[in-house]
Amino acid sequence: MERTRDDDACPGALQVHQAADGALVRVRLPGGALSAEQLQTLAELADRFGSGSLELTSRGSVQLRGLSEAGTVAEAVAAAGLLPSPTHERARNVVASPLSGRCGGLADVRPWVAGLDAAIRATPELADLPGRFWFSIDDGRGDVSGLRADGGLRVLDDNTVAVLLAGADTGVRLPFDDAVPALVTIALRFLEVRGKHWRITELDDSGPLLDGFPPGPAAALPRADNPVPVGWITQRDGLVSLGAAVPLGVLPARTAEFLAVIDAPMVVTPWRSVLVCDLTEAVADSALRVLPPLGLVFDENSPWLRVSACVGSPGCERALADVRAEAVRDVESRTSGPGVKRHYAGCERACGSPIDGEVMVATPDGYRRRGPS
Repeated sequence: MERTRDDDACPGALQVHQAADGALVRVRLPGGALSAEQLQTLAELADRFGSGSLELTSRGSVQLRGLSEAGTVAEAVAAAGLLPSPTHERARNVVASPLSGRCGGLADVRPWVAGLDAAIRATPELADLPGRFWFSIDDGRGDVSGLRADGGLRVLDDNTVAVLLAGADTGVRLPFDDAVPALVTIALRFLEVRGKHWRITELDDSGPLLDGFPPGPAAALPRADNPVPVGWITQRDGLVSLGAAVPLGVLPARTAEFLAVIDAPMVVTPWRSVLVCDLTEAVADSALRVLPPLGLVFDENSPWLRVSACVGSPGCERALADVRAEAVRDVESRTSGPGVKRHYAGCERACGSPIDGEVMVATPDGYRRRGPS
């Protein structure tokens, strides 16, 4: 859905959205990276000032909702190192291959995430990027490049990246050293031509974004069949990552505290899951005995990996139904059928819809099925 309003209401840690259930803030996590200490802070804030849960978004961010003290929460988020730039906080929308540097992929793109984040914060003009504009950096496995971020990179070999716009290959090929500067250039050019548009897909002509880049033939780059990293994952260094799906992206604060106690680096993925990384086998074994009873899912065949929902009512004033409850009924009854992805949306905006699968939109007369976004 194209947005044409003049003001950018996309929430951040400082720009608070007043939802039906109270204040909502969104904390950007470039590349999804999150320390145990930072997760503990977010869990404590959700428990003390909010709904008692953290919400994982389809862009690898974390939301806190139902907040009573948004200013206090923002101060704590900053103190935890999660708000390095008040002016650019909503522009730091960067997703990357979650397992990059640990397992698979053609390159470790974690330094690129840090470099892009630093470049965004160092460029004053990019503070004006819409909060919905985002970047993806795919290490070659075809996972996040399939999410259709506005500006993207995909590693092709040991020193070549493809430049993507809205997930589509542009034919532009660049060496590694030019990759991050290219995304900054594209973002700056978008600001020059955007008018009232929020996303590259809304532009009539995206050609000017690529002026001066070396042209080439575009290719149909394959996407990963099952990009969500779930279960026991052996890293190339012999350590273990545990991939935990979070049903409907709702992570209770108490469960988040259990994850934080493991004291390991974490990655929040754009599929509303969490990677707990760099574990010894003994620690991973212990975690797998404790975490599943808390509701985390480590089975890649679980129906929870195929069903999602927006917040719905009563949290959103636009919603016409309690879509999360409907999603739970779907999983319990398997109404969507094996292998079918389904997203439940409380209104026509269909927030959080995946790019593939069915979208069930609530109406006054029930649900209407529509295709993917």
